[in-house]
Amino acid sequence: MLSDPLLLSRLQFAVTIMFHIIFPTATIGLGLYLVIIEILWLLTKEELYYRMCRFWGRVFAINFGVGVVSGVVMEFEFGTNWARFSALGANVFAPLLYFEVLTAFFLEAGFLGIMLFGWMRVSRPIHFLATCLVAGGSILSALWIVAANSWMQTPAGFRLEGGQFVAAGFRAIIFNPSTLVRFSHMVAAAFETSAFAVAGIGAFFLLKGRNVAFFRRSMGVALVSAVLFAPLQVYLGDWSGREVFRYQPAKLAAMEGLWETNTASGAPFALVALPDADKERNAFEISIPSGLSLLVTHTLSGRVPGLKAFPRQDRPNVAVLFTSFRLMVAIGFLFLFVMIWAAVLWKRKRLFTQKAFLWTLVVIQAFGWVAVEMGWVTAEMGRQPWLVYGVMRTSEAVSPIRPGNVVWSLALFVVIFFSIGASYVYYVLRAFWRGPDMESPIPHLQRRAGLRILEGSSAPPADA
Repeated sequence: MLSDPLLLSRLQFAVTIMFHIIFPTATIGLGLYLVIIEILWLLTKEELYYRMCRFWGRVFAINFGVGVVSGVVMEFEFGTNWARFSALGANVFAPLLYFEVLTAFFLEAGFLGIMLFGWMRVSRPIHFLATCLVAGGSILSALWIVAANSWMQTPAGFRLEGGQFVAAGFRAIIFNPSTLVRFSHMVAAAFETSAFAVAGIGAFFLLKGRNVAFFRRSMGVALVSAVLFAPLQVYLGDWSGREVFRYQPAKLAAMEGLWETNTASGAPFALVALPDADKERNAFEISIPSGLSLLVTHTLSGRVPGLKAFPRQDRPNVAVLFTSFRLMVAIGFLFLFVMIWAAVLWKRKRLFTQKAFLWTLVVIQAFGWVAVEMGWVTAEMGRQPWLVYGVMRTSEAVSPIRPGNVVWSLALFVVIFFSIGASYVYYVLRAFWRGPDMESPIPHLQRRAGLRILEGSSAPPADA
């Protein structure tokens, strides 16, 4: 492996993206959460919502900063590790990354300062607009990145001229067959992941008895969000699976451990299996008859191609995909069951006092990121051996670089990411340990006091 620049370059990009994806997931989800609680503050004028905006805004800022640092590295890797792809695909791929920086990143960075530091300097509507633009920028960023990746999964809107990809229409490139479903699935995953993370953190502090009113409200708003996104994500996952069946049948067969194409009856859905790629069969399997046909064709006898229908050199790694896909799905259904439990407890008025439920939220708060990582593994490993599905192989895209150069840069990246990750954990934990600021002045009260002073009134404000 240490002598193969292709495997080393794939490993380096995998390390980079698996570290980076944690932080955009948090900023997308927390961005929406901040919009929700600021709306509640504007509507109710309740001080607690303002304190929540300030506290979770600091957590958002930490994630945003680390996400920017780790995300820049990936764009350089297209030149250092994937130069052939960059040279041949730049006409199609590069503009999508440029659009992401020009629109989404500038939008986030331009209004982040107002969102974090403009509470006493701008009016409440302007501040709310800044929060919405920051949150919208994070979602727009996800759209451009997912569109670029989806084009590699289901390429469209291009033609080949002299071996180079030439854009034939950017509408078709951006909105290729898998963009909308993958974008919806990713954004919903970010919302759900962040909601369970906030709920888990709130549950932890409720169990500890610290800032009970604050974290009870934080947890409550997060759970209301999770009630919406947990079932939605199950639906979006089903939609995504049907699109994979339509456009990437080899990936679906590997995800499901399906070797034989069904003929007389429907394709089974393997609940548990031990795929054996060498012998082209599952060494062990517990399956539901016709279950896979029902899921992807909505009929009991729908034809689903098995892995044997594809040449060996065109098959993805079935063992990895089968495992990663099931982990992701299991976490999705676990979240759904937890929300059903939460609904029962809410009806019984025990949502914030049932210790078993609170500890469950604490334990599973990181599971959303595990599901996101497994989703990325499923999507990217399932595309192999293609970089641009069905058009350019990954082996054709790697840079003509010495393996040793990749080894030392990979080792350096691991050290840097470990240092950045340790710093991130330190500052996030410090923010949680310090807790919310419950004493600083509230913007509209301070502004009214300032106006009275300017008017020459010596009496204190009536609502101070």
